[in-house]
Order: sequence, then C-alpha cells, then structure tokens
Amino acid sequence: MADSKKPAKSPDKKANRRGAARLAAVQALYQMDIAGAGINDIFAEFESHWLGNEVEGDKYLPAEAAFFKDVVAGVVRDQAKLDPLIDDALQKGWPLKRIDAILRAVLRAGSYELEHRKDVPGRVVVSEYVDVAHAFVEKDETGMVNAVLDQIARQFRADEFARG
Repeated sequence: MADSKKPAKSPDKKANRRGAARLAAVQALYQMDIAGAGINDIFAEFESHWLGNEVEGDKYLPAEAAFFKDVVAGVVRDQAKLDPLIDDALQKGWPLKRIDAILRAVLRAGSYELEHRKDVPGRVVVSEYVDVAHAFVEKDETGMVNAVLDQIARQFRADEFARG
C-alpha cells in the first residue's frame, strides 16, 4: 500500500484528520477482505502502527481514531445491507464481487458514511472517497466510484441532493 502515503500537512485540521481516517479505514477494510483479519486485530494494528505514525520512514497523517473505528466497525456490522445496495448501483454485469478488493472497500466505506454520518455533507463524503480511490486506482475507476456513491447518496440524502 505504499502508493497511499500522503505528505503530512496541517495535521490539526479536523478535515485532514478525517481524510486520514477514511484512507486508513479503506486500507483496514481491504486488509480484512484480502487477509481475513479480524476487526480487533485490525484496530490494534492500525492504532499501534499506522494512525499518525512513521512507517518505513514515511510519516502518515494523524487520523481521527474514533472516526476510523466508526467507519470500519459500521461497514463490518452493516456489510450484508451495504453490499446489495452497492450491487444495485453498479452497472449490470459487474456485481460487487467482481470489483477489485480496494474498490469494494472504498464503496463500502463511502456507502456506510452516506447512510450513517449525517454530520458530514453527502457531497463531501463522495468527494473524499473519490480522492481515497485516486490513491489506489486509475481515473476510469475513480469515475465509477463517483457515479456509484453519487447514486447511493441520492437514496440516503435525497433532500440534500435535490437542492442542487
């Protein structure tokens, strides 16, 4: 996951700490999906090694740990509900199980946040997860992330998106 490192800047800003938490949450969900790691192991590893620490000489942005935990735990708890929702938003013939694991993690985290984190504007959520996807995949795939999360946002936040 070396591509995901971002230079530390203004670590005290809440938005930067949340952005770092989103990136860490996607990495944690990816690791859980690929390696079958449990949530408690993931929390322990990320808190001790990743969140705001230096790894292999690179400094990671400090992340809002509570936000990180909420997103990861929420996706794990709600995955059986989130996956069919994402499947419906994907192009026919491309079910979620055919999507790359890192993109599954991005879509699950973004969908969870759109449904449960009403303290964050929907457009911000979509934009943030498109940015997270940029750290891992090509432009075409980030366009898919934008389209899927936008469609899901319109379901969970119709009033917010109706305003233009």
